[in-house]
Order: sequence, then C-alpha cells, then structure tokens
Amino acid sequence: MRRTAPAPDPAATAPAAPGRSDGQLPAGRGGGHGPRDTLRTEFSFELPRGYVDESGAVHRTGVMRLATARDELVPLRDDRVRENSAYLSVVLIARVVTRIGTIDDIHPGVIEDLFASDLAFLQDFYRRINAEGHTRAAVSCPSCQEEFAVDLAGGRLGES
Repeated sequence: MRRTAPAPDPAATAPAAPGRSDGQLPAGRGGGHGPRDTLRTEFSFELPRGYVDESGAVHRTGVMRLATARDELVPLRDDRVRENSAYLSVVLIARVVTRIGTIDDIHPGVIEDLFASDLAFLQDFYRRINAEGHTRAAVSCPSCQEEFAVDLAGGRLGES
C-alpha cells in the first residue's frame, strides 16, 4: 500500500526572503502580522565648520550611509593607502558620505579639502553609526556635572 505525505504548509516551506531593497527587515515568525522593523541606513549630519567649494560657498549638512564590508576592504588596495596608512580614513569616508550640501560627487579630493575638525567629526560619526548603531553621545554639563545625551547628527545648539 502506497502512502502519500500530507501536503506541506506553504508558510512553513517558503524560502527565506532575500535582502530587501525597501530598507525593511522581514517580519518575525508570526505570520507577518506584526509591525515591521525598519533598518536605517542613512544618517544626516552637520559639519562643525563646513566644506568650502571652489566658488567659496560653505556646505555644512550632509548624509552618510552605513558602511559595507566592501567599503572597508576596497581602500586597502588603494595605492595612496599602501603608501600612507593614515589616508585610509580619507578613502573610507569618501566611500560612505553620499552628499555634503549640494555636492553629491564625493571623492577623496573633497574629503582632503575638509577642515581637520570636520574630518575628525566624520571619523567619529562613522564609528558611531557603524559600530554603535546610533549618533548619540553621552556628555556632562561642565557647570553642574549633570549628564545627558546629545545627538551628533542634530542641528545647531538651541535648534530642535
């Protein structure tokens, strides 16, 4: 006597969804009825001093995206990085900054022309969003020593 297995449950045998292009993570195992988590991949920032372009215009706001493994590996093959390891951060930052002001063609030359304080800001910003997953920093008031958090991606002091 030949037995047939019951038909499989389509939900149980559906292949895992490949990476999504809409920036959302797949819902948990509950039939997909719960709220969906979103993965934030781009972070806005405001440079302390600003990038000065050829015409003298100052660009302060910008966007940095999360880094991929490729972003961290490709600069290691760059001749400028091989000659001077300090140049690694310039090439890496140029790969993940997608816009500064109205400039969207970000390359190492743009990053080289930033003020040192702006480069230091972007290096710290990179570390925070890629290693820590947020742009907040714990600080304390120099007068009263009260501790609070500030968002490094936020606007100028006093602005929301």
